[in-house]
Amino acid sequence: MKVELRHNPSSTVARCVLAGGEPVRVESGAMVAHSAGVSLEAKAEGGILAGLKRSMLSGESFFVSTFTAPQQGGWVDVAPSLPGDMLALQIGPDRPYFISRGGWIANSTGVQVESKWGGFANLFGGEGGFGLRASGQGEVVVGVFGAIDVIDLAPGEPVTIDTGHVVAYDLAIRFTIRRAVSGRSLQSLKSGEGLVFDFVGPGRVLLQTRNPSAFASWTASVSSG
Repeated sequence: MKVELRHNPSSTVARCVLAGGEPVRVESGAMVAHSAGVSLEAKAEGGILAGLKRSMLSGESFFVSTFTAPQQGGWVDVAPSLPGDMLALQIGPDRPYFISRGGWIANSTGVQVESKWGGFANLFGGEGGFGLRASGQGEVVVGVFGAIDVIDLAPGEPVTIDTGHVVAYDLAIRFTIRRAVSGRSLQSLKSGEGLVFDFVGPGRVLLQTRNPSAFASWTASVSSG
């Protein structure tokens, strides 16, 4: 699978170009268009229990759509629900990634994507303790709200990131969670910040420049006002 991005960075669409007979797994509802002859099958990937875990715990759809190219090859265009950028994340056997809820859009056939407990820290990050673990060999198409920032940390290098802006991270990376103002809940509240991740390299972290939860809260306040 080859991924071609266009209309980026604010309204990105990813075109997954497929060889003859090659499948691509896509989040339900993320397909924008596909070429002639591409077939579609929707099912609970991994069975009913896996589908329930994916939908109830990881924030993804119960069903996964599998598009398969005809003999001459084809393409499938995919896009996230929120406006923003997309990225083709390279997954290797020695470099699995944790993807936060709502970030996964599609993956090539050599990648396994399954629900994973992201650690007790994530439970208090406002995004739920579960996300998706992407492993194997190939590419995962990730969508973000806003633009993408990629931070590559050297060994021992630290960075602090608001929990709502973390999209994905290298599973080899070390992290902890804390209040934005350590040990002082009132000061954290006054600052407008809540909880943050402290990551320590080596490893890669993907960020989104906008916070979906904050946007949802703002939308709700405007609607109610």
